[in-house]
Amino acid sequence: MVNASQAAHTEVRLLLSANPVQPGTTIWAGFDLTMAPGWHTYWKNSGDSGIPTQIKWSLPAGVTAGEIEWPLPKKLPPAEVTTYAYEGETMLLVPLTLASNMNPGSIRLSAQVSWLECQDQCVPGATNISATLTVGEANQPTPEAALIESWRKKVPQSSQDWTVTAMWEKPANDDTRPLLIQGRYIGPPEQGAAGIAEFFPDANDNYEIQSATVKVPDANSDFSLEKNVKKYAGNWPTEISGVLASADSSYAFAVELPVSDLPLAMAKASLPPQNGAELPTMAASTVSTPLAQPLWRMLIYALIGGLILNIMPCVLPVIALKILGFVNEGKSDPGRVRLLGVVYAIGVLVSFVTLALIVIGVKSVGHQAAWGMQFGSPVFLVCLATLVTLVALNLFGVFEVTLGSRAMNTAGELASRHGASGAFFNGVLATTLATPCTAPFLAPALGFAFAQGTPIIILVFLTVGLGLAAPYILLSWNPAWLKYLPKPGAWMEKFKITMGFPMLATVMWLFYIASSSYGKDVAWLGGFLVIVSLAAWIYGEFVQRGRRHQTLAAMIALVLLAIGYFAILENELNWRTPRDVAETSEPVDHSPDAITWEPWSPDAIAKAQSAGQPVIVDFTADWCLTCQVNKKSSIEIPSVRQKLKAINALTLVGDYTRFPERMTEELQRFGRAGVPLVLVYPGKPEANPVALPEILTPSTVLDALDRAVK
Repeated sequence: MVNASQAAHTEVRLLLSANPVQPGTTIWAGFDLTMAPGWHTYWKNSGDSGIPTQIKWSLPAGVTAGEIEWPLPKKLPPAEVTTYAYEGETMLLVPLTLASNMNPGSIRLSAQVSWLECQDQCVPGATNISATLTVGEANQPTPEAALIESWRKKVPQSSQDWTVTAMWEKPANDDTRPLLIQGRYIGPPEQGAAGIAEFFPDANDNYEIQSATVKVPDANSDFSLEKNVKKYAGNWPTEISGVLASADSSYAFAVELPVSDLPLAMAKASLPPQNGAELPTMAASTVSTPLAQPLWRMLIYALIGGLILNIMPCVLPVIALKILGFVNEGKSDPGRVRLLGVVYAIGVLVSFVTLALIVIGVKSVGHQAAWGMQFGSPVFLVCLATLVTLVALNLFGVFEVTLGSRAMNTAGELASRHGASGAFFNGVLATTLATPCTAPFLAPALGFAFAQGTPIIILVFLTVGLGLAAPYILLSWNPAWLKYLPKPGAWMEKFKITMGFPMLATVMWLFYIASSSYGKDVAWLGGFLVIVSLAAWIYGEFVQRGRRHQTLAAMIALVLLAIGYFAILENELNWRTPRDVAETSEPVDHSPDAITWEPWSPDAIAKAQSAGQPVIVDFTADWCLTCQVNKKSSIEIPSVRQKLKAINALTLVGDYTRFPERMTEELQRFGRAGVPLVLVYPGKPEANPVALPEILTPSTVLDALDRAVK
């Protein structure tokens, strides 16, 4: 039975897809709304005005109704407001499920349907509508089943043919914030990608995704739409849902999207150009977001980046110590080597999880997070310089790291605590010293991770740690490979002492970084480390190896440490309150062909491009060894200096040593989690910048400068 009712300008019919119906099955109820010409009713999110159609059921026992499924609406834009509505005819579909224990016979399905119908004026409409359903032995399609099925095909469903992301394009402006929705078609090639041009958002009481849609040009995606979000209550949304549709509404699919909580670089996707590729069009001051890339690809980049970290100068001293440990332990007990390899890997992975949690914590309080950000803390630098000094003294044999007999007994038969503790500490130290280094593949993986939620951040960081630890895991679990290592002997003690000197070089590097915070007073840090060294020598010589006056020697060592801390660190260096150091340019080089570096700013870039002047920007930091190598090998060289003068390029430097937040945002615009980042802007207003790879060569820089003037 089909029941129809008409009120004002809209006729409503209740249709069923099957009748009779077998118990325990589900059928479709279709509410067919036919509107008079010029009149319309509203979608589940009515937009700037209107009220969605509502259905209130009155059903017999054993019959349950599901949620309304809504066909794709139209966007009706009169002068004042924009609404999502239906014209002509639409059908709202509701699944009805019958319990398996229902008795045969006729039942009555009733519903109250209410709607708002509008033309130049709006009129509320409502009707009670019903239909008779027979419960029988089998389902029998009704004459209206084909019509209902045709409308079901118009209800947008989720699609596996697209990867779609939603990310904040800019920081909030009062209660409004622009959102970027981008997608790439990954479905069957023969079907092709429909021209997605519109987003119909689901309704929410705390915020409104406003109706205006701006298509953003982006060569790296199949569609890129900008929508403004207006917040009414609570926090900015972390997830949105709705329907993406083609311009003619012939194709649509539903999405539920997490929203990135950090503004990042548009169209940098995952991997910044490694050979000087251009970025999509965007003004120098624009902040936008990267396209989502497949997670598996980012994990591969993270693994490769972690492997490459093993040969970076930051980590080389620790690598040498680890190889020495293999030589020392491997010949006598391969099983012990396997254990120490696993313990080393655990030290690395625990450290990377800790770094990930720090990043998550920084993001959760609304700040920007960056790779190696702990090196922007002078307090961290003082602690690390002290730690590395003690490691060097230990290598020199000034004192030994040992455990008491009780701890040794507790360690059991697997391994002594000293060996396992040393392996774990080496993993922690390797991770700590690796954080100021970046490498090919690592930067895009970290840039991707910083834009994601907690699980992805932890997963990417763990993958980088696995890459850093992988060589030692493989070596420790393949004892046959140990035969290629040199045999243990007296040379090992000399090698251990030799490795203390790279550690001292690391201390010098930490001094250089700390000088940006303490200025000339950083010399007091040297005085403190001298006292620490003296206390360590007294401890090793008179407490560990001495036979008399051990208690007195230990007290003298403690007094020296107390004097060093209170008299030098607290009083002279005032180490917990570093000086405010402004973002400054590079030291002035007075040679005839010197590059004159000026402080970076978006305004300086825009002004230079407007005047037809190309620009090169070097984002660098004192603690970034890769940055310093790039500078000496590929930027501050005669050929590049001459080219910069020949093309009259503006040279800007972004000093990232203290992690200024505005530079963090700029780095993230280009998909980088940290420095180095070198950009070359052509001398044309708002022309696309060229992002150079992390590891530079002179030819890479010169080629980019040549293209900047073409």
